[in-house]
Amino acid sequence: MSVAPETRPQPVERSGYHPLSWLERRAAAFAGPRDQVGWLVLAGRVLLIWLPVYFLFIQSLSPIRAVFAATVVSAVWTIGLRAALSAYFTLGPAVASAVGTITGLVAISALDLWIPDLDLRAAGLAEAAVAVFLLSAAWEHVVRSIAKRRVLVVGTGGCASEVLAELNNGHRTPFTMLGLVGERPEGTTAKVPQLGSFEELSEIVAEQRPDIVILTDERVSAWAVDPLLDLAPAGFRVVGVSHFIEHALGRVPLRHLTPTWFMSMLHLRQKPYTRMAKRAFDLAIASLGLLLSLPLLPVLALLVRLTPGPVIYRQTRVGEGGRHFTIFKFRTMREDAENEGAPRYAQVDDSRVTRVGRFLRQTHLDELPQLWNVVRGEMSIVGPRPERPEFVDLLEHTVPFWTRRLLVKPGITGWAQLRCGYACDASSAAEKLSYDLWYLRNRNVVVDLAICFKTVSSLLFRSGR
Repeated sequence: MSVAPETRPQPVERSGYHPLSWLERRAAAFAGPRDQVGWLVLAGRVLLIWLPVYFLFIQSLSPIRAVFAATVVSAVWTIGLRAALSAYFTLGPAVASAVGTITGLVAISALDLWIPDLDLRAAGLAEAAVAVFLLSAAWEHVVRSIAKRRVLVVGTGGCASEVLAELNNGHRTPFTMLGLVGERPEGTTAKVPQLGSFEELSEIVAEQRPDIVILTDERVSAWAVDPLLDLAPAGFRVVGVSHFIEHALGRVPLRHLTPTWFMSMLHLRQKPYTRMAKRAFDLAIASLGLLLSLPLLPVLALLVRLTPGPVIYRQTRVGEGGRHFTIFKFRTMREDAENEGAPRYAQVDDSRVTRVGRFLRQTHLDELPQLWNVVRGEMSIVGPRPERPEFVDLLEHTVPFWTRRLLVKPGITGWAQLRCGYACDASSAAEKLSYDLWYLRNRNVVVDLAICFKTVSSLLFRSGR
């Protein structure tokens, strides 16, 4: 029977005990297959950067100088890539590799000014950058699929059942669930091995060799920090369950969310994403979108006119700060879609959608007129989807913190739209809110660009929302 953390026995002092030698023995015990995999991942990452850089230099330098120059440049590039992989883990290996490649490219261009002998050609450097990106993205994708991070969950409070359910879907996440330390949370259906009690934490960590240890609540965190610090040389990382869900899964758990969470958006260290930068991004993308879609708009208008009703559908939505605005869309439903007078959620197989409207919805072409909403400043390219006032009144009473998504402008596309389907009730609206809040705290130009590229790729390679 397990003993609660607050009643655990106090450690007994042992004669001749030397902390350093004990830690060294512990660290040695951890050396094994996991460390070999880590070195293999790092070696593959360095090699796939070094090779295209070497071929860049061998064209103008002697073999020995080319090896030296490639080693220096690839080291700088590897640092940039490694930082991006950590910072943009949630967005996937392709986005992280793109950011790392660009970061390394900027650093190497600056390095060229200080080391004239490098004599980097712009065309050759661009070719090397493309090769680095493609090889790195492919390698990181393989690493996430095969060398998954080993996760150990300690405790049963907080969002333990939620994270256990997520980690139990091993094929969907780049993590391997080792098991649970403590009693199984009530109501969980996840098949997770129960590895032992709290008192056995040190032995369990030494035996399982996790990469990440998740602490599920403050009580467990206060108790577990001491034994985990003793095991720190093993190289694992410790994280709270809420932060793990946010970092690894790209959403914010709502069940235990408090108003203090929103203080992070006002924190001194929060990186600013100024309204001016956001507006410049919106105008650039909206102008480009309108220019590219201009020949298509008359064709879409003629298709919509095949059924009775207006070409452009206008509807009142709630925007930033709760202000109402009129959204524009190509009409996809019958003209009498809401003749009964009561607003209804749109659904995946909505019977009110016309044949042309179904095609427009699957391709998202019905939302092209919203680019004009972006130009007018009522919407953004990326952000939470704007909701109807009738549903806002309902959701703010049924979904905690729902109105906090109104802190930013609504968007044509967004993180929640990529991760979820239609919101047709309070439960699905809460799920979408968890992703909208992640965007709210992590938004920046890189995240916006990543969401735009993911939106385009989802349209090209699979139909529907």
